[in-house]
Amino acid sequence: MIKRILSITCMLFGLAATLPAQEELRTQPKFWLGVSGAGNYNMYTGTTQTLNPTLMAPAAFHEGSGVGGFASLLLEYRPIPFVGLMLNLGYDGRGGAFNQVVSPCNCPEDLNTGLSYATIQPSIRISPFGHNFYAFLGGAYNYNLNKSFAYTFDQNNGNVFTTSEGEFSNVRQHVFSTHIGIGYDIQLSAWNSATQVALSPFISYHPYFGQAPRGIESWSLSTVRVGLALKFGTGKVNEKAPEKLVSPLVEKKPASTQGALVPVTNDNEALAASSKDVTFTVRAPLSVPVKRNINEAFPLRNYVFFEEGSTKIPNRYVRLTTSQAAGFELEQLRTSDPKDQVGRSARQMKVYYNILNIVGSRMVKNPAALVTLTGSSAGNGPEMGKEYAESIKLYLVDVFGIRPIRITTEGRNQPMQPSALPGGKNYLVMLREGDRRVDITSNSPELLLPLQIEVVQADPLDSRILFNVKSDKKQALTSWQVDVIDQKGMKQHFGPYTRNQESISGNRILGENQKGKYKFVVTGKTPVGSIVRKETEISLVRNETPAEEALRFSILFGFDEQRVLANYEKFLIEEVAPHIANNGRVIIHGHTDIIGSTEYNMNLSQQRAQDIMEILQKATFNAGKTGVTYDVIAFGMDADDAPFGNKLPEERFYNRTVIIDIVQPK
Repeated sequence: MIKRILSITCMLFGLAATLPAQEELRTQPKFWLGVSGAGNYNMYTGTTQTLNPTLMAPAAFHEGSGVGGFASLLLEYRPIPFVGLMLNLGYDGRGGAFNQVVSPCNCPEDLNTGLSYATIQPSIRISPFGHNFYAFLGGAYNYNLNKSFAYTFDQNNGNVFTTSEGEFSNVRQHVFSTHIGIGYDIQLSAWNSATQVALSPFISYHPYFGQAPRGIESWSLSTVRVGLALKFGTGKVNEKAPEKLVSPLVEKKPASTQGALVPVTNDNEALAASSKDVTFTVRAPLSVPVKRNINEAFPLRNYVFFEEGSTKIPNRYVRLTTSQAAGFELEQLRTSDPKDQVGRSARQMKVYYNILNIVGSRMVKNPAALVTLTGSSAGNGPEMGKEYAESIKLYLVDVFGIRPIRITTEGRNQPMQPSALPGGKNYLVMLREGDRRVDITSNSPELLLPLQIEVVQADPLDSRILFNVKSDKKQALTSWQVDVIDQKGMKQHFGPYTRNQESISGNRILGENQKGKYKFVVTGKTPVGSIVRKETEISLVRNETPAEEALRFSILFGFDEQRVLANYEKFLIEEVAPHIANNGRVIIHGHTDIIGSTEYNMNLSQQRAQDIMEILQKATFNAGKTGVTYDVIAFGMDADDAPFGNKLPEERFYNRTVIIDIVQPK
């Protein structure tokens, strides 16, 4: 039990301490009401022989055990995160059976008890790591309800039984005892909901101190209790909390979403003016970075795509000679020169096109690693798929000297998860290009780990000024535009836009200026034809060389895959969330390829990004992080902001992604 408690404690160390984050979105409930149910494992020690004045067993009973039930009403009071009070009012079953004894006449004797109490159990609750994991200790007042017994005396080796039922004499009506235990609150409701529901498994130990049921003899009992509590608490949602989130800057892209968005907050000066149905919000960065250093964990897409009718590895994949392979180092792929175009990166594709060399190099360094190559021919038969796989195996064996026995090849007509589905008629050429490939899998996770690369990105996304249009209606405006006017009266025009969220580069507005004050005029047209016009002034300051380095993580999705897979959710919680600091900013932008309609892809990228934001929000919330600002940005199939091109299948596969950018506070 101790080992298990220590294991749970270590796991919870980084996940608890939730109150600070809760205070940003809602007040933490101080009072919790609920019910609990549990099973008691009762252990008897000591001696009992005189059952009552009319019955005394020939031989004394000493040890025994049994199970009973526990049910209670529960009240908790938590005035502060780490210490609180608990009170259980309920029923406590302490029945059991003594071990069989043999009387002097060599006759077996059995004794069963129906001991039970009404109980009041106050406890002190201690949460050393926050609100989820807790320990508790306290006392109990127990009022006896049942003191019955059933005594059986076997007079003739099972042929003649004498059974006596009655009540123990000298039973203490009032018993005082102690207990100690641990529990863990599993939140069932949305963590930012005013009404909180928690399911709490717990285990407790009730030692024999004070638990002698009778005033005579030495019978005492101890209990181990395992159960569940269901608790309800109510806090107050702090509607203004999102506006208090002050965050540093990170790569910020324009956001376009349908429906609910992460609340837009203000870094500098902002406009939040509303008409009857429309609310504009404008947010500008505290300073406009010209470029940003980014440390990126670039995922390796474990596919190699083949050309129609050919089993040769395409020329775009980097192939080395034996001597080049001997000197191949991953460091050659880690750094990059600044790029002029936001997002799209030929250098990341250079990393991908070295996929075979990366796998080969890692197999050399991990001699126990095994690889399976599964070739799929997109409908041309498993034999051709097997030839695809054999081509890659031959390269790894000949160039990197990998023993053939370490590589298994398989052939399929279609991949396990094909993009081109039976009966489909649209985009078949592109879909089949994506299905004509070799999947690389391994028993060693090290072979396909993301590659850490360093990028200097010009005009990063956190230089952008974010415009948000909100309305109770699905479409706030039919169109809207932005005019930016400097102090000399020079005007810059942007738009028209139709999406609910857009952004404009602060560097573009500043031009050659280091700083300036600008009037932003937002003009929109409603579905009924009326004009909505709002304006505000915002100061912009250029930052040539920001010291803060951004971290970037990418989550790849399969074709038309909507939800985050379990292994990626684990990665987000354990690997990504710990990098988010107090008062940090996280920008999550979703992308798709060009297969499908514009509206569908926009909604798909929004849903993916929203799911990832919720996972990270909950993880940082549970870790006690405060002041973290999240921006969810959906780009859909927008080619201008796509991370990669869409001409080749590998580019389209990499575009099916959600990118997470994190910058630590100054």
